[in-house]
Amino acid sequence: MIKRIRRKIKKVFRELLLYHNSSLEYRAKVFTLVIASTGEMTPCEEKLLGEISCDIYDKDEERSEILVEAVKEYHNKIITNNGLGFDHLIFQVEKETKAIKRFSKKIDIEALTRFQACILNEDDKIYQQRVIDYLGRLKEQYGSV
Repeated sequence: MIKRIRRKIKKVFRELLLYHNSSLEYRAKVFTLVIASTGEMTPCEEKLLGEISCDIYDKDEERSEILVEAVKEYHNKIITNNGLGFDHLIFQVEKETKAIKRFSKKIDIEALTRFQACILNEDDKIYQQRVIDYLGRLKEQYGSV
């Protein structure tokens, strides 16, 4: 119970209370781009996101859960058209990657490609692969600096 309350407080005050919040937010945006490229988040994608976030933050379960919640939050904003669109999120990720070069290291193409296993529709799979390729180009372009 206390753990849940702490998580909710951190969610509300993420910017103030969370160490390296901008890094976590950036990762959440990248994962959201890949997941939202196919529309609704499937249970398979949600499970895989949980596994990947645990791999990223292996010693910090709470941070891992906050990453998953942030992705769900961004995804919900895109789906409900609540102030954030897919194209707008792409521009945000590109802008942040250009501005803060170290963020390009946060783009893990191998982890993003794992989401391909959750897609049954071939057209969705192709579109998602194009989004992943785009993120790979961003990583290459701004990562070497």
